[in-house]
Amino acid sequence: MFSSALDPLFLEFSRHFSEPTYQRFLFLLVSAVLTVGRRTVSNLLRTTGRLASGHASSYHRLFSKRRWSLWPLSRVLAAFILNRWVPTGPVPVVFDDTVDGHKGKHIWGKACHRDAVRSTHSHTADRWGHKWVVLCILVQFPFAARRWALPVLVALYRSKEWNEPHRRRHKTPAELARQLLAVLMHWFPERRFLSAGDGGFSTHDLAGFAFRHPTRAALVGRFYPKANLYAPPPERKPRQNGRPAEKGRKLPAPQAVVKRSGRTRLRVSWYGGGSRRVETVSDMGLWYKAGQGLVQVRWVFVHDLDGTHRDEYFFSTDAKMTPKEIIETFTGRWSIEVTFQELRAYLGRETTRGRTERAVLRAALCLFGLYSVVALAFAARPKHQARFGRVEWAGKAETTFSDAITAVRRQLWREWVFKRGSHAAAFTKLPRSTQAFLLTALAPAA
Repeated sequence: MFSSALDPLFLEFSRHFSEPTYQRFLFLLVSAVLTVGRRTVSNLLRTTGRLASGHASSYHRLFSKRRWSLWPLSRVLAAFILNRWVPTGPVPVVFDDTVDGHKGKHIWGKACHRDAVRSTHSHTADRWGHKWVVLCILVQFPFAARRWALPVLVALYRSKEWNEPHRRRHKTPAELARQLLAVLMHWFPERRFLSAGDGGFSTHDLAGFAFRHPTRAALVGRFYPKANLYAPPPERKPRQNGRPAEKGRKLPAPQAVVKRSGRTRLRVSWYGGGSRRVETVSDMGLWYKAGQGLVQVRWVFVHDLDGTHRDEYFFSTDAKMTPKEIIETFTGRWSIEVTFQELRAYLGRETTRGRTERAVLRAALCLFGLYSVVALAFAARPKHQARFGRVEWAGKAETTFSDAITAVRRQLWREWVFKRGSHAAAFTKLPRSTQAFLLTALAPAA
């Protein structure tokens, strides 16, 4: 159905299903790509019509009743991405959270969350639904200037109000991100992961986890102008009694160092794939938080010389990283925000209608994984087909996900739908201009 280059991926997927369940899973996966609009099971079956074998209820039960797990599928997907697109060197990963709105009264796991997309510094917008913590691998495709963020692991954040009556230990989004990163490290013990997260994930706890595994992980995030920084604790003298010192002398806060230090000018990669001229100040210290110990960090102050962004502070748990590398690692995390927007616009995120625990978790997570599958299928196309079906407008500089899903839809309509049953003979008899017009009508971006 998809490119033959993805055959090894789907072969590994099939090993984690029974044969009937896998056939329905694959059918709904393809239908979700072809469908425009809501990604409910009923709408997926409506798109593909009589191509679905078996009773319609068997497709509904795939998410709510059938026995299969998303964990092995995530591992297969992550392994395929790493082997094909990030075979060597540190693996760049990013994480963030996003909220799906759902209005139903009886939807499992629903709670009221702050919607970062609709909130501002002076106004907080709340939304009822699910908050997902997503971990993506950044991949540099040859047809794009910026890296694409491909989701591989997703966890549902449950609020305190939901956890208490269900007797579950509350976990913050940063704690869930730490668990997802630990899973990735466990699956691929030979790889090192360079992770980046926004302010909500720039916690001392997550930084401490990366600092305790320096050969396996590093964290880059936002820092605090008034962070508590200390020098290393003094060495313990022979026969010295008492409790050993936990930290050394107090160091000046980053904002105090910036006021009295000279600045270095750099040109760095910026949000969205561009570049900027910035002034920087950088230093090192041991970041302290009571009860959690010390974490060695290199922090960087960034002033945008083009004047469009406010002054910011970043940090890294890898002291060997240069200020330029720290800045570019953090600004590269913007790709995950693009992924969230494109999932809403082109893959119908927020339009699923599952109510039970299995249906909620499986349907939403499959859509996140489908984004990665579509991107990989498009990247596997021959070079001479890379721009086929591309939507052009003034100022457009590179290929986008709308181009990718349009091209993949065209391929599925032509090579799967129109080659089955009576469709094959009828479609081949049409003039090429009519075939092209029909594919354009059936495979829009959204």
